[in-house]
Amino acid sequence: MSDVSDAPSQPLPRGRRSLPVIDEPKSSLATDGKRNFVYPADVEGRFTTARRAVFAALVATYAALPWIPIGGHPAVFLDVERREFYLFGGVFNAQDVWMTVFLLTGAAFGLVVLTAVLGRVWCGWACPQTVFLDGVYRRIERLIEGPREQRMRRARAPWSWDKAWRKVAVHALWIALSLLLAHVFLSYFVSVRQVFALVRRSPKEHVEVFVGVTALAAVLYFNFAWFREQFCVVLCPYGRLQSVLLDGDSLVVGYDAQRGEPRGKARSEGSGDCVDCQRCVVVCPTGIDIRNGLQMDCIGCTACIDACDQIMDRLGRPRGLVRYDSQDGLAGKPRRFARPRLLVYAALGLAGLTAGGFAFGERSDVEAHVMRVTGAPYVLDGDVVRDALHVHIVSKRSATTTFDIEPVAAPGAEFLIPIRTVTLAPLGSVDVPFFVSVGRAEYHGEFPVRLRLRPRGGGAKVDVVATFLGPEAR
Repeated sequence: MSDVSDAPSQPLPRGRRSLPVIDEPKSSLATDGKRNFVYPADVEGRFTTARRAVFAALVATYAALPWIPIGGHPAVFLDVERREFYLFGGVFNAQDVWMTVFLLTGAAFGLVVLTAVLGRVWCGWACPQTVFLDGVYRRIERLIEGPREQRMRRARAPWSWDKAWRKVAVHALWIALSLLLAHVFLSYFVSVRQVFALVRRSPKEHVEVFVGVTALAAVLYFNFAWFREQFCVVLCPYGRLQSVLLDGDSLVVGYDAQRGEPRGKARSEGSGDCVDCQRCVVVCPTGIDIRNGLQMDCIGCTACIDACDQIMDRLGRPRGLVRYDSQDGLAGKPRRFARPRLLVYAALGLAGLTAGGFAFGERSDVEAHVMRVTGAPYVLDGDVVRDALHVHIVSKRSATTTFDIEPVAAPGAEFLIPIRTVTLAPLGSVDVPFFVSVGRAEYHGEFPVRLRLRPRGGGAKVDVVATFLGPEAR
């Protein structure tokens, strides 16, 4: 049966058991720009089973990360208010934000490479839009409203008690789910314990958070209840970039026209293996016909593969009329894995990994900087030259740490450090003043002075260096 999403929205005549078949299936966007609401049919098969398992794992991971403790903190916790960030045991503060450049560019580059090799596997298997739409929201809809034909018939039929209670139930569950997802998202920023505390309190006590969560839930509900595949087709730039990211050897979901054409009935003499049953069309979540070739709307969900394989099994014909293959492979050409663009990607990826590895490797969990106090750079006190300095210490550790501050001997220099021991809370900081004095007779020009920070309980020591300034040497 073909997609009937743009059939006239009129009640079915009495006695009619199915909707009319449209001869020319269309995508979710008509040629005039209007939307054709898509009702994907149910499908079973090896890829559908695998995708459901992947979806379940991804949803569980999303929900569990704020609960899983690593090093005494959630696996992912972005405390923007305190500028403290915890990622899988790593502790970061606002001074480490520049490292997100490596994370974001690395993720974008990884997606480019993944697309060049495996096509839009991200869209079909791991994109949150697909995971929650196909893995959660549409499953709720199918559970309550039934298979495709029932949903379409009910959508075009006049209002009745059966239609009303099913619609109310579906949308009520979607709203509840959207609110739940919004609160899970909030727990990445304010901790699970605080989310529960906020929920129990009046919204008047936290208006900003209440408005933010409500707005996010509304966006989720609008997206997954109505906008749906239009996000992939209209808003997402990734789908529009596939023409430059893919080449003839990239793995895509495609139709073997050499084997399938010309289309005909199962027992038609001289026809190909495609019996034009339209099953690949009605299961497509974006409403396209995969037989028309590679299209921007295709998210690589593999539903058409499972649907076509079912038909081939019934007809006793080999599977793979619609399959994972490259465009060259579908045209009967051998598929190459090693090709110039992948070699360039490999070189760029290696360079990026080296730069990122060096940046993260140079990061220390304790940072210290020496700064001068405001005013004159030095003071002459009789026959003594004195510099007033202070050391700013930042701990990036997730536990309270005590540091001993020790001067490193310098010829002719005397150190005065009023506070020799400091204790810093997790991700805390402190300023410690100190003074360095040199006899005028021993001063012969600028020279370095050094302090050593030694953490108690283990850890690498940290040395900080400053330049001792004085009058021009005689």
